[in-house]
Amino acid sequence: MEMMKGILKENAEKGAKFRTDLPIPEVGPRDILVRVKAAAICGTDQHIYNWTQYAQERVPVPMVFGHEFAGEVVKVGAEVTEVKAGDRVAGETHIPCNSCYQCETDNRHICENMKIIGVHTPGAFADYISFPVDCAYKINDELDYNTAAMMEPMGVGVHGVDKGDVAGKDVVIYGCGPIGLMAIGAARCMEAKTITAIDVFDNKLEVAKKMGADYVINSKEEDAVKLVLERTKHGCDVVIDYTGSPVVIKSGFGMLRKGGRFVLVGLSNGETSLDLSEDIIYKEATVIGVTGREMYRTWEQCEAILKDPRYNAAATIGGIYKLEDYEEAFKDIFSGKPGKMLLIP
Repeated sequence: MEMMKGILKENAEKGAKFRTDLPIPEVGPRDILVRVKAAAICGTDQHIYNWTQYAQERVPVPMVFGHEFAGEVVKVGAEVTEVKAGDRVAGETHIPCNSCYQCETDNRHICENMKIIGVHTPGAFADYISFPVDCAYKINDELDYNTAAMMEPMGVGVHGVDKGDVAGKDVVIYGCGPIGLMAIGAARCMEAKTITAIDVFDNKLEVAKKMGADYVINSKEEDAVKLVLERTKHGCDVVIDYTGSPVVIKSGFGMLRKGGRFVLVGLSNGETSLDLSEDIIYKEATVIGVTGREMYRTWEQCEAILKDPRYNAAATIGGIYKLEDYEEAFKDIFSGKPGKMLLIP
């Protein structure tokens, strides 16, 4: 039997193992087998690596993880007609059931029976991955695999900016992790009037400038609410949060103008306390929750943005590592190095 290399979450404990003796996945009738060319490390992968409560409640072990990837189709199932061997694809994380109310009303990204590649099913930190063809997005020949592997997280950023309706508006983006940085670039391409990026790490704020931020604020050192209110006089038009921090969310509402729009993307741990009267009702604020990417409208938006010369895709890459050097990549992430870390099988 032919074997492959991969990063295996072998046991229910912190860490992972690099293996060279993993079986190449089987292909079901509606599945495709893809030779992975590049994979990116996500926040979810950090949970799995550290074996947090999130991972303990969701991930079966042993299992290969990783879900941001791009590669070449090498085999298709008997019922697959959408792609063929040789096609270049990027992977959508969310596996829809295609039969629930949300799927039937073109909202597959919030499927009621959602499964996630690399969390509930085997992932992409390997030479090969098998997954449903519904989750394959064909990419053009001009798009390199490293950039294509980042389209999944980029889509989260773009989805948030799209819901923010940012054109011609003063926009605040909280959180300059990889998704926040991609969102800044998207907001620039979607014609935001001004973009203020807020984080607590100066090195990430420097990348935010490269992505198109007009103003940057280190909220650990400065009063972000005060600065935004002083500059805008009445508050910003749009706040998009990619942190999930209760403190940040409270600050965001403090700088939002009356009639403004708040988009929540970052996932909070536990409950977040808000003064509904002051923060939302009296302001007539519009509050929108965003998860994942619309299938496949957001992907098409990403592809268009990647062709825009204002979008600096290279600035969002924090490091490129061989698959077997995954521990170095995770170490750099945990140390606060900005940008996406890519693993190359």
